[in-house]
Amino acid sequence: MADLILRKELKQVRYFTEKLGDQIDLDMILVPGGDFMMGSPEDEPERSDSEGPQHLVTVPTFFMGRCPVTQAQWRFVAELTEINQPLEPNPSEFKGDDCPVESISWYDAMEFCQRLSAHTTREYRLPSEAEWEYACRAGTTTPFYFGPILTTEVANYNGNYTYNDSPKGEYLKEPIPVDYFGIANAFGLCDMHGNVDEWCQDQYHSNYEGAPINGSAWIDKEGDENVARVLRGGSWDDNPRYCRSAFRFNYIPRESDVFIGFRVVCRAPRALP
Repeated sequence: MADLILRKELKQVRYFTEKLGDQIDLDMILVPGGDFMMGSPEDEPERSDSEGPQHLVTVPTFFMGRCPVTQAQWRFVAELTEINQPLEPNPSEFKGDDCPVESISWYDAMEFCQRLSAHTTREYRLPSEAEWEYACRAGTTTPFYFGPILTTEVANYNGNYTYNDSPKGEYLKEPIPVDYFGIANAFGLCDMHGNVDEWCQDQYHSNYEGAPINGSAWIDKEGDENVARVLRGGSWDDNPRYCRSAFRFNYIPRESDVFIGFRVVCRAPRALP
């Protein structure tokens, strides 16, 4: 009976807005659970061996931030009570309230999630790598959710480079405000390709041999701060190959850079405010 009630509620609730103060909202979008083939097929142009083998993954329903966390959202949460470590309120090199926060380490992002959880009493976290790719693809199997190519008319990346016969485009040399293009995938998520790389929960593995198939994060060395974590999505400084739905990169979790940000997820709730 409880599962039936939850399904009925989710049919009605496609998104909700977390209020961060009087002026700042965090839009959370429902990502309905389902199955997908994670990774890239062997014939995808410019694929890496780390993107295989392709494998079927079942992802439960969850909510994901419509866009990467912005600098305004970051600043609000950074001023909340510290849980495990301090947060710099204005860490980004490229300033702008509506721009994605960048220069964020994995541990910074984790602290943000913990503070946001304490503030809202809803459990926020980073997405698992499987959740991220499933949400990005939104039912597509092409290199990008736009199709087989990417252009600078729909995403922010280094337009001096091309992919799969796509045209060259503009290289802005910096992040831009979230949802700048006003385009979302079939789930309603924006900026999944380009702008900033996004941290995932998972520790990095060189391929998918032995990877979880239930959508959970792949973590097998708890407490080891030197194990690289996964980045997804590509950034404003990357060529389009690195912006593909299947592309995965690794980075030391204590380090940060101007191309790294994140977005949050939370469990599909039984009741919403």
